[in-house]
Amino acid sequence: MQPRRAVALLALAGALVAPLAACGSKHPKAASSTATAPASGAPDASAVPSAPATTPPAAPPPAGIPTITYTQAATGFPADPDQSSTTPLGEGLQVDSKLPVYDAPGGQARAYLTRQISGVDLVMPVVARRDGWVAVLLPSMNRSVGWLAPGGWQTRPLHDQIVVHRGAFTLTWLRDGVAQQKWTVTVGAPTTQTPLGRTFVLGRSSLPSKVYAGLDVIALGAVPDDKAAVADGLADAHTGIHAWYRNEFGYRKSNGCVRMPPAAQKVLLDNIPSGTSVVVLP
Repeated sequence: MQPRRAVALLALAGALVAPLAACGSKHPKAASSTATAPASGAPDASAVPSAPATTPPAAPPPAGIPTITYTQAATGFPADPDQSSTTPLGEGLQVDSKLPVYDAPGGQARAYLTRQISGVDLVMPVVARRDGWVAVLLPSMNRSVGWLAPGGWQTRPLHDQIVVHRGAFTLTWLRDGVAQQKWTVTVGAPTTQTPLGRTFVLGRSSLPSKVYAGLDVIALGAVPDDKAAVADGLADAHTGIHAWYRNEFGYRKSNGCVRMPPAAQKVLLDNIPSGTSVVVLP
């Protein structure tokens, strides 16, 4: 979505500037939470880990590599090795400033990550650590991870998780591994399916259309698997989770977003901060 501007649905709201995908939003704003948003202040003790002797050196990034944005991804990154894992991801990472992200520890820099995307803090779940390096889920591309060298970033705890089962038409919210609530939802149509695998909450988007029941959209890091299949104007949008004005749930009807009952969407908006991991299962 776009920063406080209307945009096509599949992505975020608030501070972002991009359209939503098929049912998502384009640019997000930071997801708020009354009790679970990460606390500001001193960085976590693991924010700048010491580099062990075995830490592979980080090669200088080559000239001309892209910066990952809301609408621009990158290539050459490895696939998430645990795409269907429902193991809670309890740590989020945010870079202090623009940093190169690599395809492996000591590998090649493929792109840059920034502290924010479209004015929203970019918090990415940590999925692995190796030899002093840390791997995170990447935004604007599906089922991909990138590696960061030690230093130049901070971590914060993540307590929540969202698990979507497409075939069962359910969305479950968990906190510290314990299911809190579960709802029947509508997911992507057969030609515009909700992307499978692990992703995360980028932020929120405010859209003017009444079909969203007057509630913000939760924009995800995932994008349509087939951008040519979504509605016109949504090719650059992100997948989202949003309320729906009609009481019709348990179907495959959206452009890829997850449609929620308004009361359920309010619960998520009150509790789910940016960086929260989301896994979509068949």
